[in-house]
Amino acid sequence: MADAPKTEAPKTAPKPKVAAKPAATAKPAPKPKPAEQTVIIKQSAGKSRAKKRHWGLLTAFVILVILPVLTTWWYLEERAADQYASTLGFTVRSEDISSAADLLGGLAPALGGSSGSPDADILYEFIRSQSLVQQIDDELDLRALYTQHLDTDPIFSFDPEGSIEDLTTYWQRMVRISYDASSGLMELRILAFDPVEAQQIANLIVEKSSTMINNLSAIAREDATRYARADLDLAVERLKQTREALTAFRIANEIVDPTADVQGQMGLLNLLQSQQVAALIDFDLLSDSTSDRDPRLVQARRRLDIIEARIREERRKFGVGNAGDNNASYAETIAGFERLTVDRQFAEQAYAAALASFDGARAEANRKSRYLAAYITPTLAERSKFPNRALLIGIVTLFSFLGWAIMALAYYALQDRR
Repeated sequence: MADAPKTEAPKTAPKPKVAAKPAATAKPAPKPKPAEQTVIIKQSAGKSRAKKRHWGLLTAFVILVILPVLTTWWYLEERAADQYASTLGFTVRSEDISSAADLLGGLAPALGGSSGSPDADILYEFIRSQSLVQQIDDELDLRALYTQHLDTDPIFSFDPEGSIEDLTTYWQRMVRISYDASSGLMELRILAFDPVEAQQIANLIVEKSSTMINNLSAIAREDATRYARADLDLAVERLKQTREALTAFRIANEIVDPTADVQGQMGLLNLLQSQQVAALIDFDLLSDSTSDRDPRLVQARRRLDIIEARIREERRKFGVGNAGDNNASYAETIAGFERLTVDRQFAEQAYAAALASFDGARAEANRKSRYLAAYITPTLAERSKFPNRALLIGIVTLFSFLGWAIMALAYYALQDRR
């Protein structure tokens, strides 16, 4: 039978697709884990081994550090002689004592001593000087004291063949000075191989320093009074010359005091004048009552002539008589005497002023006196503290290690540059 034709069913319109809402609890899918990988680390360097430079540095450390330290320790413990210290302290003081005039005038400062820093500076240099070393060496024989351990301790001992300059250098090492310039305080530490010897050296330092300060005071006092003394000497010489001239004048004129002599001569002249007046009166009376040949008149005339002659002679002595007389007049004598007297008075006044000036200068110089004030007397040590072995070993260790370290750093710096 013939197949009947198939009829196609009518197609319906497609429904619109609605997007599905994601679920609220939906989680993203986990990412797949990567496959595990094996990391292989290769060794960059081989096993560390000591090289020549390491052995060289170690050898240098032993030579430059270990051996010096051990050698220093052995020498200090076995060979170095014990040293004893004597300590002393002093300062230079200058006392300015006020005078009574200053106190009354209110010009004097407060009493009290002051330190003389310039003098202390001089004393500091004196203690370090060759002069002091020579003086103490002459009294104590420093060479023998400092060379007694030369066989066992040549480093800390003095070479007996050394010169005075070498001894001065060694002295500056054994005598340490601590000096404060602001206050003038000076403290000394004297080292020796025996405590008694150290104390003896300290005592001699005090003695010589005191002598030096006293000499400074004497020089200052002499400088302060030098000009006043020169003026005084000149005044004394002038006074001496004027007195000698006055004495020679008195001897030459055979007169001690012309003034008193003149007064006597004036009295004599006044007496003669009064007698002359009386003689004139008598002569006038006789001449009126008698004749010219009367012996009484002649006698009165002769007496009057003698009185007048004596008056002229006395007046001539005063320089008012005959100018042709070669004899020195009283006027010249008195003039010479007065001149010499004035010279003597002036010389006496100059001498008094010079003497007062000299006394004032000397008093002023004595007011400013210097002296050495010791606030620590030389001590006597009971045990040895020097040489300071721990300190010396530490210093040797430090500088040896620093030297070795600097050498090592320099070596590696050169290696890096290559």
